Amino acid sequence: MKLPVVALAGRPNVGKSTLFNRLLHKRRAITDPTPGVTRDPVSMDTVIRDRKLTLFDTGGFKLDRDPESPEGALETMVVEKTLEVLKNADLIVLILEAGELTLEDEEFITLLRPYQNKLIATVNKCEGGRREADAWNLLSFGFEKIFMISAEHGDNVGDLEEEIAKRLANFENESKDDTIYDTTGSTINDAASRVSMEEKTYLRIALLGKPNTGKSTLSNRLTASSASIVTDIPGTTRDVVEGTFSWKNRDFLVLDTAGIRRRTRVNENIEYYSVNRAIKTIDQADIVFLIIDAQEGLTDQDKKIAALAHDKGRGLILVLNKWDVMPKVKNAFQAAEDRIRFVFPKMEYAPALGVSALDGTGVDKLLDMAIRMQRQLTRQIETAELNQALEKWLEEHPPPIGKQTRFRVKYAVQTSINPVKFVFFVSRKEAVSEAYLSYLRNKIRSSLGFSLIPVDIELRSSSNNPARGSRPRRGGKTPSKVKPYSRGKRPPRA
Repeated sequence: MKLPVVALAGRPNVGKSTLFNRLLHKRRAITDPTPGVTRDPVSMDTVIRDRKLTLFDTGGFKLDRDPESPEGALETMVVEKTLEVLKNADLIVLILEAGELTLEDEEFITLLRPYQNKLIATVNKCEGGRREADAWNLLSFGFEKIFMISAEHGDNVGDLEEEIAKRLANFENESKDDTIYDTTGSTINDAASRVSMEEKTYLRIALLGKPNTGKSTLSNRLTASSASIVTDIPGTTRDVVEGTFSWKNRDFLVLDTAGIRRRTRVNENIEYYSVNRAIKTIDQADIVFLIIDAQEGLTDQDKKIAALAHDKGRGLILVLNKWDVMPKVKNAFQAAEDRIRFVFPKMEYAPALGVSALDGTGVDKLLDMAIRMQRQLTRQIETAELNQALEKWLEEHPPPIGKQTRFRVKYAVQTSINPVKFVFFVSRKEAVSEAYLSYLRNKIRSSLGFSLIPVDIELRSSSNNPARGSRPRRGGKTPSKVKPYSRGKRPPRA
């Protein structure tokens, strides 16, 4: 179903992001006293007073900006993106600050004149009735009604929610033209394309990496939009920018994140929160695209990001971006991949692909690989099949027979998918070496169809295991016991 779009707008530091979080009842947008924190429009589907809608937090409208400086050019892009969102919104909540109006406020109000019929005027930071008398002067600008609120403390926000729901009650799909706005901030021409996030199952992709590796460029390439602002200034992206698209009848959700630097280089609160948000997207994703500058190669910071994805059991693809500017040398990519495998052998299972987010080279192969990986992340092995394979693995490479290292593997079950996890029941789990655990993990990958993803193995001692005979989380049969070997004897060789 098509959702109406409600956009929050105003000059920097009036409390847009605070109100955005208040209306969502969660901390989705980064808030900080520093003006201009929000740059990319941030959106989320939500429900306000039983009305489903897409809520947008926009960048602040800044009048005083120098177009000749890099920062000024970025501010201009933020303003342009904001105005684009407002043009396509169904309802605009204009947020002003209690006190005297600034030139930026007056200029912004003038720009919003054409949207008077879909405008709700609010004055923020009126906690406890502070400066309400001054706020009534805004009626001289032609507003029929003004809401005095405190986004931080929640004062009168309920009245604003009632007004939003009331105004949306008159919202009709037919009253809109064919050009609509989706939850990524991009315009699309199919009225059926804007769909509630709850109505689709998405393959969720998180774009992670160091600053300036091309994450936002790739996000815009994938979503065929300009939802993410792209500049050469490190740290341009701050909030997580979501976008959706379809590929080969599969629906994707892309999470464009802030660049992750070493903690010793993070010296601002805003960047600290941005990096934390970026890291948390690993929990929300199925697959992580680790964007690596092909010219720079794999760095220590990239390895830390990859290790985080591995520990969470997420699929990981090493994306060597900007491959279009690399020297055209035979076997160049193979050499680059070999270097990665040499310096980071732990991630040998993770595929590496060379792409150009700028011109689209290799993006089709990247998406095909993501689909293959997602199939493995959701693959469920029947318990009987798993234990038949286990018996064969034990014959090929029996556990050690030393007095201190002897143990028996009794049976195994798959306990979860996405992330993929197996539990092996053994006689003495403290005797199982990391080498033998790696052997079992590699056998699972090579024999059972998990070659592209991390596999987690948990060991349990069968003597105190209360869940013997339990089933995997999705499907599976009662585990069959693997015949143990006699003490001190090896099985006959084939």
